[in-house]
Amino acid sequence: MKAKLGMSPIAWWNDDLPELSDDVSLEECLRQSRGAGFTGMEQGRRFPSNPDEMLPILRAADVTLCGGWFSGTLVNEELAANKDRIAPMIELFKAVSAPCIVYGEVGRSIQGDRSKPLATKPRLSDDEMKAYARRVTEFGEWCADQGMPLSYHHHMAAVVETEPELDAFMRNSGEGIPLLLDAGHLAFAGGDVLRAIDNHHARINHVHVKDIRKSVVDGLDRSRQSFLDAVALGAFTVPGDGSLDFGAIVQRFADYGYEGWFVVEAEQDPRKAPPQKMAEIGHAELMRVMTAAGYTVETEGFPKG
Repeated sequence: MKAKLGMSPIAWWNDDLPELSDDVSLEECLRQSRGAGFTGMEQGRRFPSNPDEMLPILRAADVTLCGGWFSGTLVNEELAANKDRIAPMIELFKAVSAPCIVYGEVGRSIQGDRSKPLATKPRLSDDEMKAYARRVTEFGEWCADQGMPLSYHHHMAAVVETEPELDAFMRNSGEGIPLLLDAGHLAFAGGDVLRAIDNHHARINHVHVKDIRKSVVDGLDRSRQSFLDAVALGAFTVPGDGSLDFGAIVQRFADYGYEGWFVVEAEQDPRKAPPQKMAEIGHAELMRVMTAAGYTVETEGFPKG
């Protein structure tokens, strides 16, 4: 089985908490990540939006674009508005041969609002979830028809956060919307990562290997502290530096024959957790557990020739 290892630039630049950002260029970010062994990078705010500008940067860094976040609003906005906003991203991602676009629901979400405690996250009724899941499925099918698949990202402080909410979304949506399984977000929400893989492996097309610091998560006052407070306190980190058993998690993916990207997305304070050092720790741990699970990790970055 083959796997590819990527990173998210959120370890270097945090869009929601600018104070948790390292003042490095895109080229330096890519150099540090590639130096640690990662062959892909998800899109961040310092990436150009023109393929003629992006491709030379990726080629020089010897990395590929392995995904990127789209802020979807299908829970409270029409399909047409989301289609208009995602269309340029689809063309860009096709031009640079990215595997998928990560759909993150921000409608009604409190994930970017530091004044809103975790306990006040939005919740959908059964009927609302059914309608929402059908709408996201239709959107996913449309994006795939344009030549770029989506990957649905369950997320803390959003309408699909908990394991029961994820199960309900998956039950009411269709194959037209694949799933991004994020170990850290699911564990933070109190879910069972291995059980979620068991239940939804057939639709997983992208994986975020985010770790958590359980002592930080368990110590939160969710009636008072927000998702961004948790990030600033160090709730997330890279595999090998946190509390999750990635040996078991990666083995479970291997058991179901998952092949594709495993992306380290671990936002934290770069002054306390230097991104290059964190990248090296995360890569070393992933190589250890992937070798044990029988994966061959691809080492080619930007395609030659």
